[in-house]
Amino acid sequence: MPSAPPSHTLNTGAKIPTVGLGTWQATEPDAIYNAILTALKAGYRHIDTAFAYGNEVEVGRAIRDGLAQLELKREDIFVTTKLAPIQARPATVPQAFEKSLSDLGLDYVDLYLLHWPVALNPEPGVLIPLRADGSRDIDDQVAGFEVTWEAMEKLAATGKTKAIGVCNFAIPNLERLLTAAKIPPAVNQIELHPYLPQYKLLEYCASKGIHVTAYSPLGSSGSPLLQDPTLTKIAEAHGVSTAQILISWGALRGTVIPKSVTPSRVISNFQLVDLTEAQVQAINDISKTNSKRFIRPVWGVPVFDEDFE
Repeated sequence: MPSAPPSHTLNTGAKIPTVGLGTWQATEPDAIYNAILTALKAGYRHIDTAFAYGNEVEVGRAIRDGLAQLELKREDIFVTTKLAPIQARPATVPQAFEKSLSDLGLDYVDLYLLHWPVALNPEPGVLIPLRADGSRDIDDQVAGFEVTWEAMEKLAATGKTKAIGVCNFAIPNLERLLTAAKIPPAVNQIELHPYLPQYKLLEYCASKGIHVTAYSPLGSSGSPLLQDPTLTKIAEAHGVSTAQILISWGALRGTVIPKSVTPSRVISNFQLVDLTEAQVQAINDISKTNSKRFIRPVWGVPVFDEDFE
């Protein structure tokens, strides 16, 4: 079985490193700072964050210090951040982007993503505003994610983001976006692992030149993937962790951004394993009997492919 490539080429011509460090749920400043420094020293060159994660300041500080300590150039590190639903009004997209750049302390990011295909009414200090009935407070001033994307396209023209893309976009929403877009998304970041292999979505994205990045490649917190008998058996055969098998499988399909703040796991997650064709097929077959989406917020609008069925 061929090894996963060290990077993939986006439709912009830029290279995105295959394995990156995800930072979702990493909010303790010292932990995220040390995790990123550990990652950069271990060879990672791809760091993923978002406004919604609340850690852009720490992420940016760690990146800048890592560049200095390792004598790297800014262009050696691929940095991704994201526009939150509360920032999705077209008129406020530029300010939201500049806020992320300022918090990161960087002159540019390599990729700026629309985090969800939904806009929420902004409320000071609230990341997920809710209505009185507990549902998400959808922003009716935003006609659709197409107008938010149009504002993001203008950011791309500034050079302060080298590429723009989306997260959590199903095929129907991608079709809507591509009909309106002047710039096609470079990336669609989605939940992707053996319990949710997303074959149709991967095939569709490939046909449109949209690269796929897998978030939650190990499942979510408390995920049964790490105890799955097929995966643990393959891990034992290679003498590695089950997480390494999951990341190695994911890396054959696109970009993978496992998250951890534990130094030993950060290091081991970067060490890929050459899986045999039989092992890859065994992992592919897991979803026939075990299928689950772990990340499924109820937004009040169709988001995932199954929402349209």
